[in-house]
Amino acid sequence: MNIIPTRIPDVKILEPKMFGDERGFFMETFRDEWFRANIAPHTFVQENHSKSAAGVLRGMHYQTEHTQGKLVRVVAGAVFDVAVDGRSGKVERKLGVDVS
Repeated sequence: MNIIPTRIPDVKILEPKMFGDERGFFMETFRDEWFRANIAPHTFVQENHSKSAAGVLRGMHYQTEHTQGKLVRVVAGAVFDVAVDGRSGKVERKLGVDVS
């Protein structure tokens, strides 16, 4: 897994390594031991899957207690994923990334 840092320290882009041949490909998308050692010492407890039509805005979250991490994987097409760091009480950093 390739870890790409961003300007928000707790937001990372994870690129899985793909192994392909004439049959197709294989990639590991998540492993708890690796995640805890390389990303955050937290247990990832929930996985969701959604399908959206073009132009849909989905998943705006603002949490100060019981915060959640988010893993985004795009199976087909592309999404523009946005993270905003407001932990200080004001927007200090924001980040937008095309994910495909």
